[in-house]
Amino acid sequence: MADAVVVGSGPNGLAAAVRLAEAGVSVHVIEAADEIGGGTRTAELTLKGYLHDVCSSVHPMGVVSPFFKTLPLEKYGLKFIYPEASVAHPLDNGRAALLLTSVTDTAERLGIDSRKYKNLVEPFVESADALFADALHPTGFPKHPLLMARFGVKAIRSAEALWKCFKTDEARALIAGCAAHSILPLDKPITAAVALIFLLAGHVKAWPVAAGGSQAITQALAAYLKSLGGTIETGRRISGPKDLPEARAYLFDTSPNLLANGFADVLPQGYVKRLTKFRYGPGVFKVDYALSESIPWKNSECLKASTVHVGGTCEEIATSEAEIWHGKNPQKPFVLLTQQSEFDSTRAPKGKHTLWAYCHVPNGSRADMSAAIESQIERFAPGFKQTILKRHAMHTADFEAYNANYVGGAITGGVADLWQFVTRPVARLNPYTTPNPHIFLCSASTPPGGGVHGMCGFHAANAVLARLAKLRHCALAKH
Repeated sequence: MADAVVVGSGPNGLAAAVRLAEAGVSVHVIEAADEIGGGTRTAELTLKGYLHDVCSSVHPMGVVSPFFKTLPLEKYGLKFIYPEASVAHPLDNGRAALLLTSVTDTAERLGIDSRKYKNLVEPFVESADALFADALHPTGFPKHPLLMARFGVKAIRSAEALWKCFKTDEARALIAGCAAHSILPLDKPITAAVALIFLLAGHVKAWPVAAGGSQAITQALAAYLKSLGGTIETGRRISGPKDLPEARAYLFDTSPNLLANGFADVLPQGYVKRLTKFRYGPGVFKVDYALSESIPWKNSECLKASTVHVGGTCEEIATSEAEIWHGKNPQKPFVLLTQQSEFDSTRAPKGKHTLWAYCHVPNGSRADMSAAIESQIERFAPGFKQTILKRHAMHTADFEAYNANYVGGAITGGVADLWQFVTRPVARLNPYTTPNPHIFLCSASTPPGGGVHGMCGFHAANAVLARLAKLRHCALAKH
């Protein structure tokens, strides 16, 4: 019998298992699919020899994660490749904003907004490690309260309020594109926080890709876990208590739906009812491409970036993101695009390239957004369509079939607006615990939310360790 069983082998499930194993707890991971990884898997989706990341693709949070930075993942094969630029944001006039590691170099490209941009980010770049440590542990009292207070004053605003402080299209678009990773209307509070976090991450280290594909993160975590004595089982689906092996603690790297639907008999009715009210938010439509050559951007500097934000001006992006919240599929979607093969030659045959692109859509949408995505790319890269050798598309139902955590195609673990950011999945002093002392949640539906950073799993594992220590103390007291 293992001390702990982790259900789900995404980055958070594996991070939780590693944290427990490092503390000397025996741990067993159970994965429903035949392959571990959750949102960090890689596959030949289009043509043989073209490696595509099925979900997560570029990993700014992975390299600033306080927990991942303590792990010897390089020893187990993980290698991050850093581009010259984290983000390129092309505009119709042929210009493009670039998020470079250097604050000065980024700011100089913003013309009259140069000084204002420096003033915005420089104070936080200098204290980035402390900021990320507190930002990725949002449930506890911050270790650096003055720093977090200064950040909070700027971060609590909407992205729209933040970009209105700037005059150039480049600066405004750079903020809007980073904020749109939130999958929230950009006039909502704390969307400025998302923009700032991504900007700051890019100034700490360029947003990297994992050599060989995002699966390398999974493989390194799994290999390290096994070296610590942890075990992993695939092809076993957990639907309810009867499916679980005996253990003292169970950690679920799953959506709240699994607990609400399958474990209602071992949880209080009130808690289950609150789980059913959890909001998942919009979904995504994604296309992977095999290309005959590099994307022919009007502005060739876009090839320097691992990520390209395709959507035009801040106003256009705001319109697109607002439409999905009104149940509309945008005609001109904001497209998040990554071009890993520009930096990792293992992703495609020599001279060829892969492309990963998605846009946001209403939850459960079955619309085919391929043409709209391609038109947006063509707008800034004339001739792009002629480079397409093959495409592979996934709509919201495909994502949910691929990973049950992606309810309705929502890939972030649930809406991260101001209310649900602090109450995910329900309002509790310790959101990783449940009223059942043996059941814990460690998925992206807990703080700090989506992203390949492992911090949800890390915090959940700490909650388990505290509970196990208490049980040991009680057992010793009895004797």
